[in-house]
Amino acid sequence: MPEISVISAAHNMEHLFSFRASVESILKQTFFDIEFIVCDDGSTDNTYSVLREYAERDSRIRVIRNDTRSGLAFSLNKCVKYASAPLLARHDLDDISHKERLMHQYLYLRVHPEISLLGTAVTLFDRSGAYSYRYFPSKVVATDFLFNSPYMHGSVVMRREAFLAVGGYRVARVTRRAEDYDLFMRLALVSVGANLGERLYYYLEDDNTRRRRKYRYRVDEMLVRASGFRALGLMPRALPYVVKPLAVGLIPSPILERMKRRYERKKYESRG
Repeated sequence: MPEISVISAAHNMEHLFSFRASVESILKQTFFDIEFIVCDDGSTDNTYSVLREYAERDSRIRVIRNDTRSGLAFSLNKCVKYASAPLLARHDLDDISHKERLMHQYLYLRVHPEISLLGTAVTLFDRSGAYSYRYFPSKVVATDFLFNSPYMHGSVVMRREAFLAVGGYRVARVTRRAEDYDLFMRLALVSVGANLGERLYYYLEDDNTRRRRKYRYRVDEMLVRASGFRALGLMPRALPYVVKPLAVGLIPSPILERMKRRYERKKYESRG
């Protein structure tokens, strides 16, 4: 039985510039004792064929498939059903994992059995290369969920028993773009989470990523926030943070993206 099951989902990623490098970043990890379970979520291009080619070359990869597109939460839950390791590592197939990412997380979790969810700091990149860093709380507490999720979804490793204890990802309309936020708040009710300070994950943040953030998903996120904050005992003082996605969504997209990019580049230059 492997020590870590890496779980990923893919939909129509054949021509994405970072796709193959993303797959290979898991296969080239210095921590070798893994299985890599990828769910093709109803792709209509050659994504599934590309993944099968990798599986034929590396026995650690197992490719499963949804006949029709079913969403990230459904696909990741399906991956977990095939997983056999006590640790579940997320990895998004447009992002890149540093070659020592899983080694660092595995060793940390061995020394800290009280931690059930472990993320890392990240580097943001696009076709032009790295342009910012993002850091997260070293030990996560309830109030860390207020402004944004205190973890980068693709960077986390979870203990399988904790994941199953809360029922995995919630497959629902309101979690379509907030499945991770929803899961992490439910995990915070029953377990302890943390983040490594090392930048061990490279997150693709470009114009295509931003275009997927439609206003209707902001309404869904508001509902996820309201439910999670209530369960964490943060209401009613957390009400301004509940409506934050709606307020931010009212800022014209070009202005918002310029503000974000300027802020991220300033952080990158100051901390680089």
